[in-house]
Amino acid sequence: MIKAVRGTRDLLPPDTALWNYVEGVVRDVFRAYNFQEIRTPIFEETTLFARGVGEETDIVSKEMYTWEDRGRAESDRGQSLTLRPEATAGIVRAYIEHKMGDRGLNKFYCIGPMFRRERPQKGRYRQFYQIDAEVIGPPSSGSESPARDAEILEMLATLLDRLGISDWNLELNSVGCPNDRAAFNEALRKALEPVVEHMCVDCQRRAVTNPLRVLDCKVPADQPIIEKLPRISQFLDEPCRTHFEAVQAILKAVGVEFHINDRLVRGLDYYTRTAFEFTHGALGAQNAILGGGRYDGLSEALGGPAAPGIGFAIGEDRLILSLQEKIPADSVLPRPQAYIAPLGAGMNGEAARLARELRRHDLVIELGDETFRLKKSFEAATRAGAKYILIVGENEVKAGTFALKNLATGEQVSVPRAELISKIRA
Repeated sequence: MIKAVRGTRDLLPPDTALWNYVEGVVRDVFRAYNFQEIRTPIFEETTLFARGVGEETDIVSKEMYTWEDRGRAESDRGQSLTLRPEATAGIVRAYIEHKMGDRGLNKFYCIGPMFRRERPQKGRYRQFYQIDAEVIGPPSSGSESPARDAEILEMLATLLDRLGISDWNLELNSVGCPNDRAAFNEALRKALEPVVEHMCVDCQRRAVTNPLRVLDCKVPADQPIIEKLPRISQFLDEPCRTHFEAVQAILKAVGVEFHINDRLVRGLDYYTRTAFEFTHGALGAQNAILGGGRYDGLSEALGGPAAPGIGFAIGEDRLILSLQEKIPADSVLPRPQAYIAPLGAGMNGEAARLARELRRHDLVIELGDETFRLKKSFEAATRAGAKYILIVGENEVKAGTFALKNLATGEQVSVPRAELISKIRA
């Protein structure tokens, strides 16, 4: 028997009802903040992620699904392609390609699958789903303002509250500008030299290639060493320090609580200045629901114009996991408002005609079959979770009046065809 590939899974009803509910809330909240949907390809040129995410990140060096194109066209052959491991690089590529800076400030969001070959664990899969949003535009649009950072964070707090995740924690940091990070990296490199041999293999590699990535290490034995390393806050220049203070002041003004975590650097090379994570205790040790940050130089790194930006990605799999106890999938699963039971030979057509009429008025209708005995139709209506069963027999069709029974109360009434819609809705 062929099964789903390791690290992937099927999302089945009724669980998909919870996914649709969450995505509906997300779209409603994003709409209130004037974000518009963007859809980018599921695979891109490998160079996009190597240049955008960073060649020394674990994502690029270990986790990407990459292959050489074998297309029919000569121009396609030999092209290295990669399933997208994250959304931001593709969105910035689209921003540059379509000259969207001409529109001023852009607020984008997308929802879809991403791919990373990492070890599957609770809430983490090799095909996973992200809810992503970005604010990007030319400097003249105000895209680098601390107000944009604070707005993103306040929107996320609103979203989590609306979903019923009230016990979240916002961790906040500034990773500074490229000059700050260069000085910080050099300080880290020197501090690591005498102790790195006592750290994990990954940290030993990172200490040489990109010391900042050492701070991403989750190996428990390495944490005491990491705790003694220099902190980025010691290396922020005045503009970055002022920017970060302004973000904090706005968050305090709107009542969004946060904690400063000066070890937070995020796992992608394109971040500058504000970096953040929202965590939730229900997810255990790997407790981040979402994270993001500012990336003021990413557009230039990809060959585009100056376009400061800030964005985030929500791990939808982990978000759903944190919601399942509070919002059972069955509670948001749409149920049929009526089950139409054709009674007798030749009634399938009449039942289908009536179902079409009712569905045109946005009623959820389940349709039975004329071969079912009445008892079987009642059983099918109950299994479907229908509120009513509607009997369609020859006598009912001739009279234009139908038996409508409430399956919960047992009450049965005769309803003229013209009144069925209002009665079922009521």
